[in-house]
Amino acid sequence: MRVISYNLRKHRAASELAAIVEAHGADILCLQECDTTDMPFEIAGLRLADSTQRNRLGLAVYYRENTYRALEVRSMALKKSMHDRVLKPAEERMLGVRLHDIDAGREIIVASFHAAPLTALNSLRRHQIRSALAELEELGPGLPALMVGDYNYPVFKENLGQKVREQGYELTLSDAHTYTRYRFFRGHYDFATSFGFEIDRVRTLPQGLSDHLPILVTAELVERAVV
Repeated sequence: MRVISYNLRKHRAASELAAIVEAHGADILCLQECDTTDMPFEIAGLRLADSTQRNRLGLAVYYRENTYRALEVRSMALKKSMHDRVLKPAEERMLGVRLHDIDAGREIIVASFHAAPLTALNSLRRHQIRSALAELEELGPGLPALMVGDYNYPVFKENLGQKVREQGYELTLSDAHTYTRYRFFRGHYDFATSFGFEIDRVRTLPQGLSDHLPILVTAELVERAVV
């Protein structure tokens, strides 16, 4: 399974999506900061599973229709930062989709995630990540799950990795920095948490119109996900 995650920077990079999907043969596309009123039903053969509705800039998930069948979608509003309360950029910060893998005959979960910005504390973002992963477990108890997106967590990732492992998930960073707009804030922002998948690689793709670089996650189902 090849999953692309991309923060579009206020929808600016939306015009790049078809070319990126085609160039890398993506099966799943998870987006952050997209204008959900301007998202097409299909992008380069990928079908829109759903998008958030209560955000000024939202989340969307696309999937390859001849490989997967969408069964259920769930969005979630997470604990708010002061930035969220004042500017109200995002009500829903997680969008999860339960898919039936046609070839494997199994169900999986994929999710797009966007944590609170750097003005918030890491403790708040950890709370958001913990809540999002718990919600995915509710969406499909014991199912393999992959949550990708903009975690806004450039420092102290070792601590985050430990917290994620305590929930039964693995944290995987990309092979290069994913945010380069400001020198002081450069680092790994976009990565993956997974359960029941073997992550072969998380690759940072070339930069386009966004201040975030897209990432390509190559993952394979393990034989059996043990709760």
